[in-house]
Amino acid sequence: MSTKALVIDDSRAMRSILSKILVKLGFEVLQAGDGREALAVLERESSAFDLVLSDWNMPEMNGLEFVKAMRTEARYAAVPVVMVTTETHIDQMVIALEAGANEYIMKPFTAEMVEDKLRLLQVVK
Repeated sequence: MSTKALVIDDSRAMRSILSKILVKLGFEVLQAGDGREALAVLERESSAFDLVLSDWNMPEMNGLEFVKAMRTEARYAAVPVVMVTTETHIDQMVIALEAGANEYIMKPFTAEMVEDKLRLLQVVK
């Protein structure tokens, strides 16, 4: 059984970078270009996700709106969400965590930083 992650970012390059990191850590990765598309992916997939990495600033539905929408669904309550964003202000971090994000990674980041956060969340060993 593989662990499944959803990467949400309006930048194709960023989705690719994050996906490569996650695949190396043993995840099966699906991608979405914004929050609305991500909700559709969650809805469409029959098996549960073990992790969501979401950008904050995206068109259609941003990461914050996505996290709030996702957290209204009981079946997604336990899925760890990591905001991966250029928003570096401490207030933004607090807003994201209050909305339901579990961790916060600031861009630019390294593969090690991502792996460390996932270890903290106990999503990887």
